[in-house]
Amino acid sequence: MTMSKPPKRFREFIETHREVGQAYQALGEATKKAGPLDERTAALVKLGIAIGMKQEGAVHAHTRKARAAGCSDDELRHAAILATTTLGFPAMMAAYSWIDDIVRSGD
Repeated sequence: MTMSKPPKRFREFIETHREVGQAYQALGEATKKAGPLDERTAALVKLGIAIGMKQEGAVHAHTRKARAAGCSDDELRHAAILATTTLGFPAMMAAYSWIDDIVRSGD
C-alpha cells in the first residue's frame, strides 16, 4: 500500500519553510534508524503516541503511515481500543473515530 499525499497545510508549510522541512524529515529518518523496531511496529508505536496525545491530526497522519507500513485496519482499530484502560472510554472512542475517518475514506 502506498501512502497518500500529506495534507495540504503540511505540504504548504514544507514548501514555504524548506530548511525546517528538510531538518524535520532528517530527524524522522534518524529516529527510525535509532533502534531495532521494524517499520510496522514503529508505525503502531507512533500511532499509540498520537492517540495518547489526543491529537486528531496526528492520529490521522499516523493511521495513514501505519497503513502504508502494512498494518491492517483491524490492527489500527485495536491500537485505539488498547487506549481504553489508560485514557478512558471517551478518549478511546475519539481516537477510534479518527482512525475510522481514514479507514473509511480509503486514504
